[in-house]
Amino acid sequence: MRKVVARLLWISAGASIALGVALFFTKSATSPLLLASLGGSTIFLFGLTGAPAAQPRALFGGHLISALIGIISYQFFGDALWVYLLAEVLTLATLLLTQTVHPPAGANPLIMIQAHAGFSHLLEVVLLGVFILAVVAAIWSRLTPGKALHYPVKWNAPSPQSNDWSVWGS
Repeated sequence: MRKVVARLLWISAGASIALGVALFFTKSATSPLLLASLGGSTIFLFGLTGAPAAQPRALFGGHLISALIGIISYQFFGDALWVYLLAEVLTLATLLLTQTVHPPAGANPLIMIQAHAGFSHLLEVVLLGVFILAVVAAIWSRLTPGKALHYPVKWNAPSPQSNDWSVWGS
């Protein structure tokens, strides 16, 4: 039990540091909901380190693609309800087709539309935030006493690992 508590404290400390640094450097402390999806990514990186959805391909691809779809949708169509729905469906299809599914990134189109985000948000907020999380996760996993598995486990792991989506045809 002592090892479990120690591990949870270690993971929690790393997650707090990663998210805190990301929010600080992206200047999102005044509007943290702009990076709300990074909270979910933090859980993947520190709690589910080996999951395909936590690997760089899914982490970076999922966040950048979904945020870009949200930004483009807002820039072209505004923030009507149908735009949110369209952006989310386009995100789902694109992430599945590119095998870059990172579930927390599914919030990005909605966040970008709600924030009336511009293209500068893609690099200055999303990419920077995700990059910081990934770097801290990589360093933190190497500092973990007695841990053989380090982040990233596999740089280009597809997520999902096949094109057999959902329960279609079961």
